[in-house]
Amino acid sequence: MLLLGSSFIAASGAPNLESAAAVAGGLNVSAMPKAGQIYAKWYEKAGGLCEGITPALLAAQGQAESNFSPTVGSGAGAVGIAQFLPATFQNYGQDEDGNGRTSPLDPADAIMAQGRFMCSLYSRAKKSGYSGDPVALALAGYNAGWGAVERYAGIPPYKETTGYVSKILADAKRWTLNLSVSGTGAGPDAVRRATQHLGLPYVWGGGTPEGPSTGFCDGTNGYLNGACFAATHSGFDCSSFTQFAYWPSIKLPRVASDQYGATAGKPVSRSELKVGDLLFWTHGGPGGIYHVAMYYGDGKIIQAPRTGKKIEIVPISQAMPERDYYGATRP
Repeated sequence: MLLLGSSFIAASGAPNLESAAAVAGGLNVSAMPKAGQIYAKWYEKAGGLCEGITPALLAAQGQAESNFSPTVGSGAGAVGIAQFLPATFQNYGQDEDGNGRTSPLDPADAIMAQGRFMCSLYSRAKKSGYSGDPVALALAGYNAGWGAVERYAGIPPYKETTGYVSKILADAKRWTLNLSVSGTGAGPDAVRRATQHLGLPYVWGGGTPEGPSTGFCDGTNGYLNGACFAATHSGFDCSSFTQFAYWPSIKLPRVASDQYGATAGKPVSRSELKVGDLLFWTHGGPGGIYHVAMYYGDGKIIQAPRTGKKIEIVPISQAMPERDYYGATRP
């Protein structure tokens, strides 16, 4: 854990204990720093170990502890992405990635151990009766030691600890994805189904109405750094993603241009978009449509953008070039 005197904490005053309860929901991977995005799957897994300790909370804690560096150390002997003291890690560490070793310097092992340790601290905090939200108390225990929390019957009044708790709660709130989709009907149902796969990679030719699958490489498509990424990874491309989301209530065609043709009879203006509407981008007319996404609400879309990217929720303005926008339809 991060001990007093670490350079990674920016103290920001007393923590807002009420904000801890608001940290719930999925992990918005696209909102995280790029350095942490590569560990998102482990934060998501560790964040499912117990109630109260979410993926976004653990990811924010990872940034505060080490800035997502698996090799950083502290003068007090804490090491790795979760800054474990070796003795503490022995109680919570396991070989999570099956590489034959268990180490606090292994990000998978350390993040899962971080989740277990935080779950243990959260359980203590709930039973303690101390003042403050149990999540905030657990964070304080991770930083200053549970003995300090007991001594003060709450969050210790250390500048580093109060700053640590405040920063993590604030970052976790920003990195938490509100997956609630309002409304009923085919559109909202499709978006709810789509959100189950946030963070999954874009895979050219991948994806079926039943779920993600490997794809293939064709010409310049499907390659990443010279290798055929699509053949070795499971995911969706843009049109298989929208097809999957609507299936089986509405059986959209497989290709984006065909999806436009099947729904063009119900055009929708940008000012009248509703959750689940399809948005299209083209290089020229209906035959040149190259991308499709779904309207998520609040000016955002959910999409599988391109090779090297993951399924994400972003503002419409951050999708494809505005000059290529062709229009929207309602399935």
